[in-house]
Amino acid sequence: MTSFWRASAAGRAGVAGWLPAVATALVLLIAWEVIVRAFEVQRWLLPAPTVILGELIDSFGLLARHAGTTLVEIVFGFAVSVFIGISLASGIVWSRAVERSVYPIIIASQTVPIFTLAPLLIIWVGTDIMSKVIVVVLFTFFPIVISLVTGLRSVDREMIDMFRTLGASPSQTFRKLMVPTALPNFFAGMKVAAVVSVIGAVIGEWVGASAGLGWLMKLSGPQFQTARVFAAIVVLSVLAMGLFAAVVILEKWALRNYPATASQLTGTGES
Repeated sequence: MTSFWRASAAGRAGVAGWLPAVATALVLLIAWEVIVRAFEVQRWLLPAPTVILGELIDSFGLLARHAGTTLVEIVFGFAVSVFIGISLASGIVWSRAVERSVYPIIIASQTVPIFTLAPLLIIWVGTDIMSKVIVVVLFTFFPIVISLVTGLRSVDREMIDMFRTLGASPSQTFRKLMVPTALPNFFAGMKVAAVVSVIGAVIGEWVGASAGLGWLMKLSGPQFQTARVFAAIVVLSVLAMGLFAAVVILEKWALRNYPATASQLTGTGES
């Protein structure tokens, strides 16, 4: 019974934590609606929130179909990024040679505007899902690598010495000490990657695709279907928030046995 009341209290605290954000969003939406109505702004220029809501309802099937395509691209690209990020970060921390040969290239890769590479990917691999997955990977692998490397290197030197004193091998020290210590940083990078993965998918679809929300936005803009463009943006935002929430849930499960942080103890942490 005690655990039930604790869970209920935690749930109420989590809901209460979102109230300021919800209230702010409602105020902005109401102000948007009033301004558009008061100044009689044309729908093709800036539709009111109620018009966008109507478009969401009217085009629900169309938006859902293209959202499914975009979501598949995001999930595949994100999964590949996690695999690449873990592999690269582990190699960088484990081997000085890998660090010196790969780390500078990883950093330099972020100086190239990915939007300029998208047309080349269309030429090299075509307009199928693979080109969009690659763009998502290019957007998302960097924060995962950097955050995981930082986490793996944040292990207390005295703890490493203690493991060595107890006879632990380098691989055991890595698996049982360094990896658990790096998990909070790893999930921080995954949360960033989850959000920007949506941007990568949209850019890939914008450059070359025949389906997806990015393609739908590209097609609707020149036809002055502004409400549909905004509706697609709303769906993309929902996808990004859903992916972020999924990572948060996975993080809480993976770190369920970790000591509570100061923000969690005071109720100011993430809900």
